[in-house]
Amino acid sequence: MKKKLLSVLLSTAMAASAFAGLGVTAAAEENEIYMFISSPEYADAINELIDAYKEVAPDVTINYETTQNDYPTLLKAKLNSGEVPDIFSSTSGKEIDVYREWSADLSDQPLAETMLPSVASSMQSTEEGSGIYGLAIKGNYFGIVYNKGIFEELGLEFPQTVEELTAACEKISEAGYKPFTSGFSEWWVFKHVWQHYLAAAATNADTTVAELVAKFESGEAKVADYPELYTNFFDFIDLVVKYGDDKPLETALENELAAFGSGEAAMVCGQGAWIEADALAIDPELQIGFNGYPVTDDPAQCQVISGSDQALRVYKDSESLQATLDFVNWWYTSEYGMDWFNNVAGVVPPVKTDAESEFEVIKQGSALEAEKGAAPLGVCYSTDSWHQVFGELMQAYVAGTADKDATCAAIEEQWAAIEGAQ
Repeated sequence: MKKKLLSVLLSTAMAASAFAGLGVTAAAEENEIYMFISSPEYADAINELIDAYKEVAPDVTINYETTQNDYPTLLKAKLNSGEVPDIFSSTSGKEIDVYREWSADLSDQPLAETMLPSVASSMQSTEEGSGIYGLAIKGNYFGIVYNKGIFEELGLEFPQTVEELTAACEKISEAGYKPFTSGFSEWWVFKHVWQHYLAAAATNADTTVAELVAKFESGEAKVADYPELYTNFFDFIDLVVKYGDDKPLETALENELAAFGSGEAAMVCGQGAWIEADALAIDPELQIGFNGYPVTDDPAQCQVISGSDQALRVYKDSESLQATLDFVNWWYTSEYGMDWFNNVAGVVPPVKTDAESEFEVIKQGSALEAEKGAAPLGVCYSTDSWHQVFGELMQAYVAGTADKDATCAAIEEQWAAIEGAQ
């Protein structure tokens, strides 16, 4: 899928009689939905969804726009200007409250009946007794996607500890393969990786991820207080730079896909189930493997992460509110819509379904979760405004313009400034 700003307009001609009378403009507005969301990796799948809905509601026009880079800034500009999209996206969890004033409560909608309880809980406000203020494109598994064929060729089991990961990288490199492809030109890759180490740090400090994040926000915690973050996370980033792309800060999602799909790279950093279909389109024989990040010397902490990290919001004051609600309810309750998650998008369904996925990342992620449990979805406890700044600070570290201590100090400062007391 192409990683760039795109806009797709899907519409059909309205009946000639609809153009007669003074109500034409209002009718057109009420049946026109503007959908502005992040996650361009799902652009093809969402286009198929919109195309299918066109068969159900031919008089509805859906203007679909997606981008990843600087999405939080672009969204806030739209909200501040009053040009609020009918459907927009945010991180789930903490950001539910950030955008609540623009969001419709969906708890009385039919989709609430099919939404998984775990997904619904991440779409609720922190206020007691609040409703559901979002829906998810997906549930998700986060971890390392890897080429099982390369590992089997070299007689390697997937590493479960930091030491085993370093040894595996050395052996893979000696065999002429690139151990990692990084995607470090994308700020959001860093948040996907960081949360694995954050989960281990919280566990080893006998606290929760939510409580640990709150300490960082208040300025009580320092990165150096947690070796899982100060040592292991930064060592991992250094390892990826050493054994990864020649120009990691120029490597985006499409470059990762090319390196992985062609068999050049053994492991993919910061990605998940969403890359599987595109990787197989490059090489249908590619053997997809999936596992957690080896974050410490304890194999039990090499866990996948499971949860729903993105929320789609419906603008509560939209002129097309009913048309928008009809669309998202159809998405979550119709046979096509519920099958779409497995069969088109290739994601963990956020709805109650007995359907089994054909995607290896989802099947292996589910098996690993059943075997070892899953680490908590740490990205939900901070906003994307913070995550974007965090990613940019890590890009500066990778570039060598800031050392580890300066980067940690900046992370702490920005966490308090953006998420802490203002």
